[in-house]
Amino acid sequence: MKEVDLVIRGAQVVSPDRIVPAAVAVAGEQIVAVGHDDTMPPAREELRADGLYLLPGAIDSHVHFRDPGYPHKETWKTGSAAAALGGVTTVFEMPNTNPATGTIEALRIKQKAAEASYVDFGIHGLLGDDTIDRLEELLEGGVTSFKAFVGNTFGNLPAPTDGALLEGFETLAPLGIRTVVHAENSSILQRRQKQMQAAGRIDAMAHLAARPAVAEIEAIGRVLTLAEWTGARVHIAHHSAADSLYLLREARARGVDVTAETCPQYLLLNTDHMRTLGGVMRLNPPIREPRHNQPLWNALMDGTLDMIATDHAPHAPEEKTRPNIWECDCGFPGVETQMPLMLTEVNRGRASLMDYVRWSAVNPAKAWGLYGTKGVIAPGAHADIAFVDMSRTGVLSQNKLQSISKISPWNGRAVQGYPVHTLLRGRFVMREGRLVQDMAGWGRSVKSVQRMPTAKPRNTEHYSSAILRTPPGVPETATPVGEIDWSRA
Repeated sequence: MKEVDLVIRGAQVVSPDRIVPAAVAVAGEQIVAVGHDDTMPPAREELRADGLYLLPGAIDSHVHFRDPGYPHKETWKTGSAAAALGGVTTVFEMPNTNPATGTIEALRIKQKAAEASYVDFGIHGLLGDDTIDRLEELLEGGVTSFKAFVGNTFGNLPAPTDGALLEGFETLAPLGIRTVVHAENSSILQRRQKQMQAAGRIDAMAHLAARPAVAEIEAIGRVLTLAEWTGARVHIAHHSAADSLYLLREARARGVDVTAETCPQYLLLNTDHMRTLGGVMRLNPPIREPRHNQPLWNALMDGTLDMIATDHAPHAPEEKTRPNIWECDCGFPGVETQMPLMLTEVNRGRASLMDYVRWSAVNPAKAWGLYGTKGVIAPGAHADIAFVDMSRTGVLSQNKLQSISKISPWNGRAVQGYPVHTLLRGRFVMREGRLVQDMAGWGRSVKSVQRMPTAKPRNTEHYSSAILRTPPGVPETATPVGEIDWSRA
């Protein structure tokens, strides 16, 4: 039997269906065997993992590493190091950097910065009015997916018009590419914020008042309508409100290909915490009233919400603690703390480890075309493994975060359950709770293994003029665009 690089013995292997005692063999970057100890090949290294659980490395589809443009907030090296320490082996990074990832030139700058990454990564390109003509070029250049900021957030990128959003979906639908959407109605947000400011409101609760749940409801409904019309795949980012969950359920029942994430902050925090922490809690969408927490948990459990992401959005402490809420930057770090927070809830009986694996690894891998290579501990998959000690206790400390941003609403929170080792493509990037420093740069783009299925648009007769191709034999001036019945052409 051929010698392998590593055999892990004594652990419990977790899948969405079961937890079984098994050994795992790793050769190069891949898992080559999972089974009984006596079936394992000889190995150059053996690791006893008695008492530990092996989870597929977490996939966080929503992080902001701020690079390029804001290195005082985060860099790819520090953000990915935080991911590695948090048991996260793959991240998808957002385009609201400076420059925004909407041109090939900007993409190349980001790809260069990402060469320092400890973990594997995807890059969301920007879908906006000015980028519609470049979507396919960006895909060829290396983006894995797109992000549309329908609601305004850090970076103040203009929301795409409905026409541009429709056109973008029409372009991406036949390619099978999924678009992440920050779903809040920008017009409502801007008008309400102006009203709050005119009334002299600078308190933390004014931020919530300016971003009511109806803004999320309306935007999700609009996005799903366009997705259903075009056949596009969409992903709702940071779902925050109980009131809009019905839209996901109804759209799925009609066959819309929509996935959705929520974040630990929407499950575990609410306005009671905001009154204490103030601007530290400012993010978009906002932290909401306590009534929203349990319905979001229920939606994870019943599959309405597919996955956990973090919206890791670091800022300098002074940018989060200004007395005027409108001057506090939106977001806080989360990629390093997500796993301990969620494992604590597992220990409390709120969910099972199998549920958590489904939310943190399996469903994200499926949504982004990575399943089989990532999101599973099985022969042929990348050896992306989080070794978890479910009995380890501790207290989260913002001062110990790997992120440059040393400010967090989770500071001082007691947790039980930690990742103690993180294996990425067969190499340890975190071991015994410590970053393996020389593994910076080991991360690589997932573009080469992404397998997004192609899809046939539902309404090809309504393609916009910007992407129409006149069928052979039809004069370009014969019939105005939009009046051709392409089903008969």
